[in-house]
Amino acid sequence: MESTQAKLVIRNAEPADALRIVRLTSRIYGKGQGYTAAQIRGQINNFPDGQFVAEYEGKVVGYCATLIVGEATAMAPHTWAEITGQGYATRHDADGEVLYGMEVCVSPDHRRLRIGQRFYRARQELCQHYELKGIVFGGRMPGYARRGRKYREPQAYLDAVLAKEIPDQVINFQLRQGFQPLGVLADYDPTDRDSRGHAVLMFWPNPLAPEQREGKPMDLVHRLPQSVRVATVQFMMRRISTIEEFEEQVEYWVDVAADYHADFVTFPELYTLELLSISTEKLPPEKAIQEVADYTERYVAFMEKLAVSYNINIIGGSHPTRMDNGEIHNIAYVFLRDGSVHSREKLHPTPSEARWWNIRGGHGADVIETDCGPIGVMICYDSEFPELARHLVNQGALMLFVPFCTDERRGYLRVRYCCQARAVENQCYVITSGVVGNIPNVENMDVHYAESAILTPSDFPFARDGVAADTAPNTETIAIADLSLADLATSRQSGSVQNLKDRRFDLYQVRWLESPSR
Repeated sequence: MESTQAKLVIRNAEPADALRIVRLTSRIYGKGQGYTAAQIRGQINNFPDGQFVAEYEGKVVGYCATLIVGEATAMAPHTWAEITGQGYATRHDADGEVLYGMEVCVSPDHRRLRIGQRFYRARQELCQHYELKGIVFGGRMPGYARRGRKYREPQAYLDAVLAKEIPDQVINFQLRQGFQPLGVLADYDPTDRDSRGHAVLMFWPNPLAPEQREGKPMDLVHRLPQSVRVATVQFMMRRISTIEEFEEQVEYWVDVAADYHADFVTFPELYTLELLSISTEKLPPEKAIQEVADYTERYVAFMEKLAVSYNINIIGGSHPTRMDNGEIHNIAYVFLRDGSVHSREKLHPTPSEARWWNIRGGHGADVIETDCGPIGVMICYDSEFPELARHLVNQGALMLFVPFCTDERRGYLRVRYCCQARAVENQCYVITSGVVGNIPNVENMDVHYAESAILTPSDFPFARDGVAADTAPNTETIAIADLSLADLATSRQSGSVQNLKDRRFDLYQVRWLESPSR
């Protein structure tokens, strides 16, 4: 008899699993009650080793999520939202002492395969691999709502279950897995009506926990390159007579960045409007933006080819694009060197964009998985809204790319100051790229000001002024810098200040609404 492949597999979750996990949790918890794709990406990117899926015959039928936290944090009163960073696992702490279980769910059609038991075993193995003291989580008590009249306090209900006076399927299962109840977490999860919002603080002591824990690689970077080389192009707008001239200009800078072995090269916002100078006729703004949108298909195909042939990831600035409903959106296209193409819409058109070109705001703000880690894109004005950067960093973004187009110094400084703030408050790198020069016959593109830059957090591992590299004002040039992901991990974990770790999840949160089109 020939060997057959395993039907049921427990493995680490990958970013590509995000939508399948979303569908699974929506089915289990109800539409709109499960996880978002952004939350799943955050969990996986913030602690890749800690997230598991169960696959049965190639279908995702179960999900298990964990993070590492400090023992004092896990044992103190807390809610699910606080300790999990609103479900993104952003409170993962590589220096923590315990593994925290934030989710276990199994498809209703596959609950007789002991998948929950397999997940618990995977957690225990992970806990021992990281030499942690044990596993902690807030366990459901789903029988409490039914028996609430008899047991007015959740602790009384728990005591009755432990005394075997009444059964509770979930609590009894956790006891069989070796967990010890340490008390009740009041108001742990208000959405859990069967438990009346409460939970049992459960603890599994690791019998193999050493007295002194050996250092483990920091999860943020141990699967990524230690350093990433990025380049930002300060692109000169000039009058051209054919599209081939524009393509030659772009390829020149891609070639330069590739010669310096850059992993990324970024171009400015709306730099494709240079194509409007091909026409000798001075077009009204709304007609002009429609005309440049006609180049979208050729532009995307050209840039995709450059990324692959030069072996470099290209942040393709932004390009006005006609949507299916006829609206024009300002879209950043990202061309990865594996041949994949991603698009990210500008969410906040400036008043002049809306007035001159009738550009509408888009939707969505998802990270893009690259061979150098997750990245985010914020187009110009978007960088002046801190919620967007925080949402991208919650999903695991290490670098934020900001193509911009500003007409004079004050507009430029709004972008520059906000990008520096985003780098500090999110402890990430921010790469900006602006246009210079002028196109006299194109409305609203007559003058420009830029000083493109590669910005860092402000701490000892980084450049003194928080600037890894920058350009001279209003000059066509390129800036290149090596960015250490190891230094970024060190700064987040043990820097002079630790903005991400020190957030007050009990006081505030950034809640991102799903796009109405999804």
